[in-house]
Amino acid sequence: MSISHDHIRAALDAYLARHPDERGALIPLTEALIAPGHLASRGTFTGHVTCSAVLIDRCGQVLHIHHNALDRLLLPGGHLESTDADLPAAALRELTEETGIPVDAISRDLTMDGMPLDIDIHTIPANPAKAEPEHPHFDFRFAFRTTGRRDVDITLQSEEVGGYRWVESVDCSSPGVAAKLAMLLLS
Repeated sequence: MSISHDHIRAALDAYLARHPDERGALIPLTEALIAPGHLASRGTFTGHVTCSAVLIDRCGQVLHIHHNALDRLLLPGGHLESTDADLPAAALRELTEETGIPVDAISRDLTMDGMPLDIDIHTIPANPAKAEPEHPHFDFRFAFRTTGRRDVDITLQSEEVGGYRWVESVDCSSPGVAAKLAMLLLS
């Protein structure tokens, strides 16, 4: 069973209760929730939900992966699958798939009761090889910590990932995530 619009809306509502100043920026997501199409399907090219993991080590650094298709350093993440129980589980699944980090090396203590750390809307360029037009991703980003030392064993999913790097939280690829991490790590 895929993740429902009600589940997505609940996560969005919880996020906006904490970050009401972002309501305007998230209007496209709000509108997509009432438009035709299923936001959990990667085939909905008016926009669909993705999930990313913000993995923080004991030193406060954030794991980034080099995404082969986009040729950029990004947070681990990707599309929802029909087997995902909820949005944080999708982010965790993507993290473990792309990095090979075992689930027992990851703590969910920063998921804030299932609420995303950040929600970002970004445009994915057209991919003629996959017959995909340019389309938006509504990316729900969830925070996790490593349970032990930073140098967890990483085995990259080579089809999608070409490298990785731990970066200071202030240098995170997403300014929104960097700002929220600054508040979270100081508290």
